[in-house]
Amino acid sequence: MAVQFDNDASVEPADELARLKQEHRDLDGAIDALELGVIADQLQIQRLKRRKLSLRDRISYLEDQITPDIIA
Repeated sequence: MAVQFDNDASVEPADELARLKQEHRDLDGAIDALELGVIADQLQIQRLKRRKLSLRDRISYLEDQITPDIIA
């Protein structure tokens, strides 16, 4: 099952999952860097954290699609 994007390119869920996990890690670094700054941009930090939560939800969804619950 492939995931469709706005640009109509088919991407396998495992590939999309890897991309989202990398973006999630990148956001961790960006948030840490902003928080360590002398003048932290709280609005930007809040936006990045919101994006990170959105990614976490999408990652969870894709993980569930890749490994569905199997009742034995």
